[in-house]
Amino acid sequence: MHTEETATITSWLQQCGLPRIEGRMLIQHLLSVTHSYLIAHGSRKLSLPEQQWLNQQAARRKAGEPLAYLLGYREFYGRCFKISDAVLIPRPETEHLVEAAISHLPQGGCIWDLGTGSGAIAVTIACERPDAQVWATDISAEALAIASDNAANLNTSIQFGQGSWFQAQPQPAKNSFDVIVANPPYIAANDEHLQQGDLRFEPQHALTDYHNGLTALDTIIAGAPAYLRNNGWLLLEHGYDQGRAVRDCLTQLGFEKIQTLLDLAGLERVTIGQIKHLCRSPTNKQ
Repeated sequence: MHTEETATITSWLQQCGLPRIEGRMLIQHLLSVTHSYLIAHGSRKLSLPEQQWLNQQAARRKAGEPLAYLLGYREFYGRCFKISDAVLIPRPETEHLVEAAISHLPQGGCIWDLGTGSGAIAVTIACERPDAQVWATDISAEALAIASDNAANLNTSIQFGQGSWFQAQPQPAKNSFDVIVANPPYIAANDEHLQQGDLRFEPQHALTDYHNGLTALDTIIAGAPAYLRNNGWLLLEHGYDQGRAVRDCLTQLGFEKIQTLLDLAGLERVTIGQIKHLCRSPTNKQ
């Protein structure tokens, strides 16, 4: 379609070369209208600037860029989250992690979301559990800016900090969390999926540890006991084939009541464990 030509909403959707739902979402985003508006006003002419913008976004989408990055937002747990290519796109599988965290968080409890990214996990928990104290940290200043915006947009109060895992500043007090939750980079460096689909456009440091996929998981499991209260819980999202490795590591570090939760596809996705031996050194694997 030539940008000099003017199209109606209906004709642009027919000619844009995108799945209809994707084209529709782009128009709804541009015009700030509902789906029902598009149905009722399909004959509305697009202005030249509107059509040029839509053509540009359609070209980017056909080149593989995730629709969520083009729109600048993604729905998660029924809420709209601002995102950019500085953060991972929130995925439905992570909602299992959120649900498990909420169910293990005591009334008035304190929870730490490690590697918060867009803040989808932390902000959702803060929305669902306004009684809780929520901490969220990330190594990326860009990610923290987006997470902070999402917290503000959804009227939640979250303590943010910057740094790698347990080195974040401000530094939380030891033995102060009822729950620690994380969706760390767990894709192995040689995994072919990193070169496919949306993953090609997402921040690589948030997807892979540039090693075997277990480095970040092992680091978090080793460091968590020092920050968990007695009977506190660690909850980790991981790859579909990493459940056994995560369970073994939790066992070695003294965690109990270890179990792995399945996602809607029946794949192992979230592993949890409870710590009762805070006097044990986080690096002691006896």
